[in-house]
Amino acid sequence: MKFTDEYKELAWQGLWKNNPGLVQLLGLCPLLAVTSTLTNAIGLGLATLFVLICSNATVSAIRQWVPKEIRIPIFVLIIASFVTCVQLLMNAYTFGLYQSLGIFLPLIVTNCAIIGRAEAYASKNPVKQASFDGLMMGLGFLLVLMLLGAVREVLGQGTLFDGANLLLGDWANVLRIEVYQLDTQFLLVILPPGAFIVMGFFIAIKNVIDERIAQAKPKIVNQEISRVRVNFDEK
Repeated sequence: MKFTDEYKELAWQGLWKNNPGLVQLLGLCPLLAVTSTLTNAIGLGLATLFVLICSNATVSAIRQWVPKEIRIPIFVLIIASFVTCVQLLMNAYTFGLYQSLGIFLPLIVTNCAIIGRAEAYASKNPVKQASFDGLMMGLGFLLVLMLLGAVREVLGQGTLFDGANLLLGDWANVLRIEVYQLDTQFLLVILPPGAFIVMGFFIAIKNVIDERIAQAKPKIVNQEISRVRVNFDEK
């Protein structure tokens, strides 16, 4: 795929400028409820990424045959089909993580970020661009999930990759890192209210970075050119 300016703009929009989690604030229910550990965050993020790419590509491929009056129900059916595939795969190969994510895995069907991209972009653009848009939006959502899960796990229980075996198998037990030892868990961070607080800090940090980037850009000064009219008097 040739990385043209269009793809660069899609990557910039998905990863930073129009990030589903930090800017659009979509899909906050699973984002805030499941990210108590980094493992859960990665599992939900990968599932959402898969559904985003597949649903965007499918919606784009059939966009010419979908009546406008019933496009939203059709988009939801497409998304639900891929979510069902993810559920069956996780139930078969990562049953522990499947149980850990619980109801928030099927709730991907109602994730506004996925439906929004299908409606706003995939239904109006070719398959290649729609798939890339789904990839970038999914990666942006996954990165926010991972950051939120990592911070909450470290502050809440002093570990990283706790329960990695649920996602990667028994060999992944060696990935567990004990950052520091806690006698009791920091419940405020582990529970959903802590997720709101950490998320608020993330949004504030992003706004500060955006403001500094805007200040660092050279300002274009519009100089007005005054016209001088010269009159030659004939003598």
